Amino acid sequence: MTTSEEFHPAPIVEETARLLTENYVFPEVAEQLAELLRRRLAEGGYDVDSAEELGRLVTADLQSVNADRHLRLKYHAIQVPPEQGAAALAGMRRDFDASLGGVPKLELLDDGPAVLTLAPTLFPLEWAAEPVGAALTLVSRARALIIDLRANLGGDPETVAFICSHLFDERTHLNTMHWRENERREQSWTLPYVPGPRYGADKPLYILTSSRTFSGAEELTYDLQQLGRAVVVGERTGGGAHPREGWTVHPHLEATIPVGRAVNPVSGTNWEGAGILPDVLCPASEALDRARVLAEKALAEQPPA
Repeated sequence: MTTSEEFHPAPIVEETARLLTENYVFPEVAEQLAELLRRRLAEGGYDVDSAEELGRLVTADLQSVNADRHLRLKYHAIQVPPEQGAAALAGMRRDFDASLGGVPKLELLDDGPAVLTLAPTLFPLEWAAEPVGAALTLVSRARALIIDLRANLGGDPETVAFICSHLFDERTHLNTMHWRENERREQSWTLPYVPGPRYGADKPLYILTSSRTFSGAEELTYDLQQLGRAVVVGERTGGGAHPREGWTVHPHLEATIPVGRAVNPVSGTNWEGAGILPDVLCPASEALDRARVLAEKALAEQPPA
């Protein structure tokens, strides 16, 4: 806890407002939010003596206009580096080392389907390519595949494309990012080459979701669902479609600001705010059993090899 003599909310709020107006993907909303933050500051709404409390109050105001859950003043109990994006990477690396590179579980069920759990996030591809690629090589031999994203909170779009590349046979357009900077457009496609055999485009594929499934994990789910490649089973997802950057505005506070928006080539939109509605809606705790029944049925209907 920081004492009131040491803690000064005003420069933190002002810097957050500045970063908003310069970087937020929706400039008009950014202006509204910056004005709101400055008004609340002038009214004494941020007269608190701790970084954690300021982060909570500012985050509530940031999300009050368009409910963008990526837009936050995020509190970090451990002091964060000053470099842009460094706060997220430091925590991510700890999670990577503790989760076998984001592949904490891989199981072959007795009746044929493989279950691949990807959690707690889809880590940056330069880290994740080896563990995720090894797991996808193993499941390439499965008769049916269930990818469990119920505990996955997001991740790297390049890792999304890498995973999808194992699940299609031909180059496939997955997504287009619309960046605020220079109004740039960036398409995401499956890769022409993967380091190992592909699971391919023809065998049954199921994605498990929960209300916690978010951001990059939602992109993976949405891409596969919209392209008709996977059946989604579970709960409606969290609804975060805007990639974000992070700026350290205090040793324990990071302003996380979306700088782009996803546009799917099939739907022409994304899952922001609404989340992804599963094809088979059920409690997350029941999703694996439901997907297993669907996989068994699909395998039983296949002609003999």
